[in-house]
Amino acid sequence: MKHVLNVLKSSIDGVNFTKLMALGNEKLHRFVANAITTCRPRSVFICTDAPEDIKYIRQLALDQGEEIPLAIEGHTVHFDGYLDQARDKEHTRYLLPEGKDLGVNINAIDKESGEEESRMLFNGIMKDKVMIVRFLSLGPTNSDFSISCCQITDSAYVAHSESLLYRPGYEQFKNIGSSKEFFRILHSAGELDDHNISKNIDKRRVYIDLEEELVYSVNTQYAGNTVGLKKLSLRLAIRKAAREAWLAEHMFILGVKGPHQRVTYLTGAYPSMCGKTSTAMLPGEYILGDDLAYLRKRAGKVYGANAESGIFGIVQDISEKDDPVIYKALTTPREVIFSNVLVSDGVPYWLGDGRDTPKRGINHSGEWFEGKRDAKGNIIPLAHKNARYTISQMELENCDTNIDNPDGVPISGIIYGGRDSDISVPCEEAFDWNHGVITKGASLESETTAATLDREGVLSFNPMSNLDFLSMPIGTYIKMHLDFAKYLDMIPVIFAVNYFQREKGVYLTGMHDKHVWVKWMELRIHGEADALTTPTGLIPVYEDLRRLFKEVLKKDYTRDSYVRQFSCRVTENLAKIDRIVSIYNKVAETPPLLFELLDEQKQRLLKAREKYGDRISPFDY
Repeated sequence: MKHVLNVLKSSIDGVNFTKLMALGNEKLHRFVANAITTCRPRSVFICTDAPEDIKYIRQLALDQGEEIPLAIEGHTVHFDGYLDQARDKEHTRYLLPEGKDLGVNINAIDKESGEEESRMLFNGIMKDKVMIVRFLSLGPTNSDFSISCCQITDSAYVAHSESLLYRPGYEQFKNIGSSKEFFRILHSAGELDDHNISKNIDKRRVYIDLEEELVYSVNTQYAGNTVGLKKLSLRLAIRKAAREAWLAEHMFILGVKGPHQRVTYLTGAYPSMCGKTSTAMLPGEYILGDDLAYLRKRAGKVYGANAESGIFGIVQDISEKDDPVIYKALTTPREVIFSNVLVSDGVPYWLGDGRDTPKRGINHSGEWFEGKRDAKGNIIPLAHKNARYTISQMELENCDTNIDNPDGVPISGIIYGGRDSDISVPCEEAFDWNHGVITKGASLESETTAATLDREGVLSFNPMSNLDFLSMPIGTYIKMHLDFAKYLDMIPVIFAVNYFQREKGVYLTGMHDKHVWVKWMELRIHGEADALTTPTGLIPVYEDLRRLFKEVLKKDYTRDSYVRQFSCRVTENLAKIDRIVSIYNKVAETPPLLFELLDEQKQRLLKAREKYGDRISPFDY
């Protein structure tokens, strides 16, 4: 420990050394000292919860050119490199010791090799840079949801983003004393080019050490790879949750208004670009979280809390007409960081924003003009399809007042949302918890989108919308969900949604129809709406939807629309079951109940086909 103190004293100025030493945690001191020794920064800034420290971080991002001020007060823009626009699934790997195996679909590397490569990549990487040490909390502070985190980075943009996305945790670190229970993240953007963009993308690496609860991220700036408290820490939280019998999930939390001033809280797990954020931000309802939720059992009920306190959202198809709440927040004075949008005369533009867009500007490709092509001859759109905005959730008019409630909120329903054109109905209720976990959550499929570096438009298996972030075998994860309902007096109702049904390329549902589906779920939870029993679950009756469309959207809902949307497509559902069973046949430790419930659903579909045919109208039941 004497060596650690010597490193800290010789590398950190008096003010910052005092701030660090106020946290009497040997493991923390060792982490900072090791980072200094390896990365060799020009200086070290210890960021407390003080407003002046937070302000310094924001100004540093501007001074270093990582962010550029825009025309509206408080708005800035950051550009990631042209090839650094999404989560890097290929190079995001777990560091596993010899003999450890997390199962199929889990990307891993030998721990010793990964650590050696990390040391090499981080060696001297922060020369001439400021090392920023941040203390933050996942979940509300001073709560059983709280997880203390320390992120070290040389990117003021990353550190500034965390100011908007997470609760300050310096004071909480004081409270944990010498505890070793906290997450650690070490990040460097690496060598930058003349445009302040990570230069060595070929050496982009994100390594996760589950045993040490430690993340390494290097040669990247995209927030999904660098803001360690986001999906990187989700992987650590899933393991922690497994040890402690709670759930860390890729879910929003939404407060839905019901009759007589009732508010019912639902969570929802959707893969990227499947309507997750727009559902979390339904106008007139309350948003408690848009991405990550922690679920705990207490006194026979499930309570949920937002792991974050801000939003790193996709800024595409957000218009004044379709998304008035977030559109207003993005076009009025407040602190917002845009990334990878088009900027012209200090104004940000994005795909599908409903405005007349300029023919020239600056975007992630540099100087941009209409018709510009990249080195491979591909047309470069005015903004990236995975362009983002970062904002404190407190800036939204409909932010739920319970966002920082240390007790969380009671969870009454869980929604699993995918994206397919011809399999799933727009909304459906599971028969019970186990049926929901298996047929809605564990069987979730969705077409791939621009949020990852894979091909788009491919139907992809994504259980609980969490496959990319699983830090344990899939079978174990599914069993953890099945077991979660044990000893509960009030079990959340499970639903599934699909906003992307199509016929001949035309969507069968409107962008706002999701509001009706959610209102129906709220009524179902309280026994105030009817349902029809189908082979795959419970669906709304026509009269309830006709009334809700009129009440919620002020529009008529026809019987023809109901039949087209809610008819059961038997062949497509049977093919899906075969695909899911084939996948789980290769998964070790898959709970036998999964195969039993999927087979029961298959038999119901076959029996219904014998009676009604291959496409079953809801009026046939």
